[in-house]
Amino acid sequence: MGHRADLLAGAKRCLFEKGYARTTARDIVAASGTNLGSIGYHYGSTQALMQAAMLSAIEDWGDAVGLALATAGGDESADPLVRYWQRVIGSILSHRELWLASIEAMLQSEHSPELKAQLAEGIEQGRRGLAAILTGREEETIDEQTVRTTGAVAMALMSGVLTQWLTDPARAPSAEQIAAGVRALSLAPGFQQ
Repeated sequence: MGHRADLLAGAKRCLFEKGYARTTARDIVAASGTNLGSIGYHYGSTQALMQAAMLSAIEDWGDAVGLALATAGGDESADPLVRYWQRVIGSILSHRELWLASIEAMLQSEHSPELKAQLAEGIEQGRRGLAAILTGREEETIDEQTVRTTGAVAMALMSGVLTQWLTDPARAPSAEQIAAGVRALSLAPGFQQ
């Protein structure tokens, strides 16, 4: 690897271990085995490098989540909705640092229009990907209505489950409880016409 790739790898490692706000240029240099001048030369600034690290971590997160949801896993005898949530929870547990980095990137995007635009595009891709997984169709065949309904709601539910599992895993809902809750919501009298 060259200095540019080493810096990015070191910045990602710092992002996972220390978080965005607590990472310094010296931390990145120590983690990457490079020098302070390399940051300016290759990225322009520590902030630009950290944003690149966050975007790279988000890509890794998207790949990990997509793989976890698209492949077999969980209790294969369970109903499909339970199996889906088993995979989501499994991904939260096995890729905790990636999920945390995605949340931190969202918070940092309030201070960077470029980062916000890139994250918004990633969220749109995520909605489409979730819609494809849940409908069993290829992403390129997913219409906008399905992205805005199935994909958006699946992402909203995933965000809420993520928050609970990262904050209070001892009391976070199980896959079976989430599936039961989704079904109960769809039948709740307040939602019936």
